[in-house]
Amino acid sequence: MVRRGRRLLLAAGLALLAVVGIFAYGWYGQGPLEKEHSFLVRSGSSLAVVAQDLEKAGAIRSADAFLLRAKVFGSNDAIKAGEFLLPAGASSARILGILQGSEVVRRFVTIPEGMPSIMVHERLMAEPLLTGEIPVPAEGSVLPESYDFERGESRAAVLKRMQTAMDRTLAELWAKRGPNIAVKTPREALTLAAIVEKETGKPAERRMVAGLYSNRVKQGMMLQADPTIIYPITKGKPLGRRIRQSEIQAVNDYNTYTMTGLPKGPITNPGRESIAAVLNPAKTSALYMVADGTGGHAFADTLDQHNANVQKWFALRRARGEM
Repeated sequence: MVRRGRRLLLAAGLALLAVVGIFAYGWYGQGPLEKEHSFLVRSGSSLAVVAQDLEKAGAIRSADAFLLRAKVFGSNDAIKAGEFLLPAGASSARILGILQGSEVVRRFVTIPEGMPSIMVHERLMAEPLLTGEIPVPAEGSVLPESYDFERGESRAAVLKRMQTAMDRTLAELWAKRGPNIAVKTPREALTLAAIVEKETGKPAERRMVAGLYSNRVKQGMMLQADPTIIYPITKGKPLGRRIRQSEIQAVNDYNTYTMTGLPKGPITNPGRESIAAVLNPAKTSALYMVADGTGGHAFADTLDQHNANVQKWFALRRARGEM
């Protein structure tokens, strides 16, 4: 009888171990996903709701079983909101670990320095993972930068972050502005910074270009910046051809060839460094500049010096067969 009792206890123990093993395998063993799956956890979702969504997505076999095993084997860490990539065959344990960890899929939209608002609008509207409509933002209101977003997030929310970033950056840099600068308000700083942004492709030149245009503003000279001719025509998009004489002579609120002072507003979205350059420009007496063939400019204090630099530029272009 004693031996029989021991055999029964052993059998019961083995049966219990088998049940526990099956229960544990359901948590740690391979899951049903046949291929990698993008899974979205919306903000405020409970684990019960997520479990139902996982079952619908075919990532787990049973939401109830997942929740039960999570209570036994899982940690008490909160699940994160966001988009996650679940590997093919991921176990329930692995899935919960992913949702509780820092493996959120990060997606980015990048606004380059000097991108006008009409093209910012086009870029946001072309992003298929964003939702909703937005108007073309005010020129100069967006800080060029890379911004992360979640699948299904509204374009309005992403645009709001871009504009908040510009507001904060402008306020920060305005507080650090140098003495005797050419601009009187943050709005004027944005307007001049947009011209600096469009007039040089060399980061090292920004403060020098800002210094030159600051000198012209202070002396009441026309800025004569070509991008201000183009802006009323294309809203900042590339013109795709040479500027016509009639366009140089056009009178409007932007063309700095027919007006003194600043245009009525920014002609693009300037980056942080161009704003900083306007608020702390190089100390220079330069009033003129012309391309030097390297992507930068030759600067001059007098018209005679400038004309000599122009002749050098023309000679270089002729040597290249461009004239």
